[in-house]
Amino acid sequence: MTTPFLRTRGLTRHFGPVRALTDISLDVRGGEVLALVGENGAGKSTMMRLLEGVFPPTRGSIEIEGCEVRFAQPREAHAAGIRVIHQEPEIVPDLTVAENIFTGDLPRTGRFFLDWSKLYADTAALLETFGMAGELRPRQQCAGLGPAQRQMIEIMRAVQAGGRMIAFDEPTSSLTDEETGRLFDIIRRLRAEGVAVIYISHRLAEITELADRVAVLRDGELVDDLPAEGITEEKITRLMVGRPLSDMFPDRDPATGDVVLEVDGMTTEHVTDVSLSLRAGEVLGIGGLIGAGRSELAKGIFGFHRRSAGRVLIDGVELPSGDTAAAIAAGIGFAPEDRKDEALLLMQTILENAVLCVPQKVSSGGFFSRSKALELITGISKQMRLKASSLDAPVTSLSGGNQQKVVLTRWLASDLKVLILDEPTRGIDVGARSEIYDLIRNLTDTQGLGVIVISSELPELLGLSDRVLVMAEGRIRAEFDRNEASEEAVMAAAIPHGQSEAPAQLEGAGQ
Repeated sequence: MTTPFLRTRGLTRHFGPVRALTDISLDVRGGEVLALVGENGAGKSTMMRLLEGVFPPTRGSIEIEGCEVRFAQPREAHAAGIRVIHQEPEIVPDLTVAENIFTGDLPRTGRFFLDWSKLYADTAALLETFGMAGELRPRQQCAGLGPAQRQMIEIMRAVQAGGRMIAFDEPTSSLTDEETGRLFDIIRRLRAEGVAVIYISHRLAEITELADRVAVLRDGELVDDLPAEGITEEKITRLMVGRPLSDMFPDRDPATGDVVLEVDGMTTEHVTDVSLSLRAGEVLGIGGLIGAGRSELAKGIFGFHRRSAGRVLIDGVELPSGDTAAAIAAGIGFAPEDRKDEALLLMQTILENAVLCVPQKVSSGGFFSRSKALELITGISKQMRLKASSLDAPVTSLSGGNQQKVVLTRWLASDLKVLILDEPTRGIDVGARSEIYDLIRNLTDTQGLGVIVISSELPELLGLSDRVLVMAEGRIRAEFDRNEASEEAVMAAAIPHGQSEAPAQLEGAGQ
């Protein structure tokens, strides 16, 4: 076989006493897509930083086409043909599309002058090649560009600079299905042209669709490296977390508790005549296509949106319209889909975020009591298996899964009766998902909470829920018990009237 483009041998990286990566030996070949998977903290990002020259290995070696290399800085890795497309594209907003694509390699006439005509002509040719000529212009400022456009600029920059190995780190986290399909076409073309591709994603369906090989990291070690042909999501999950996917959704008996939440004919600016009930100890799933009104329903219940008609009742007592404080006082908690913009105070610590809704429990004489806050949150954070250096660490230092745990810790510190979870596992790895699923079962089975789960992933929705409501066009269109709900039935109910087939925005179909 030909020598791989890149080879690691015994690659190890320690940060003080912490072993981030241990003895990784892996080949990355041209014309191949290697999927690198693992839980948050498994070592994927550390490995990318080693390959890109952000810091050196503690021990072990990196070879490029059989020759050992040592990178002192990313510029040296880039010169060797290694590029990493990060989850947040590194684009300078005040520069043009052309300047961003050719950063560090601007064409010149003579020694001092830029060749602007060549720059714009080369950029126009690249945009045409990548199918972006209709969306981007060479002289266009990059401020205000969408995630997919910024990402495409990074990809074009890597390709024009002679990238021979391109790593994609969670590239679809902010993309629509149409944009994801276009990205997959680009990756397949790069593979056909002999480029080595490393693909990192928490979305296992993407791995099975795109990869030629799958390398699985667990706790900083390589647990397997195997062909992707015939591999299943269940097998990948078992390698990542040590148990099969089916174990995440065990059978459960229907909830028989009293009705704790009742919504009667609720109408807001976004939903129309919605009625539902939720029992203590029950998981009620809400499904539907993007734009069906699922998040808006949750926000109407929680008081973010005012009601123009209908009622919301907790234990038979009606809540005032548009009053989130009253909803919290009545025992409703809400973890929104966009945790960074709508749930977390990013400039504050874990502890400050966790006690945000319970000032009465963490104050003494009208002043914040750190000792009371620690006493309240320490036990809950351990129950949540929150991975953090301390509760005083900034919440931005946490992974997506642990940020979600901070949001849930906040509500567990409250006196809850109902918890609404909107896309609770979006952007979270399989291991953290499993822990959140376990938490939901514990909240319902042990503590008797009523839980509403809104999810675009059908296996998750069907696996967690005792009942499933399906929304379309701001209304509830169907209701299914656990034993009669299926992906096909949910998809059929989710299609708006007069639409012949479901768009791709409902994830999980056919998985």
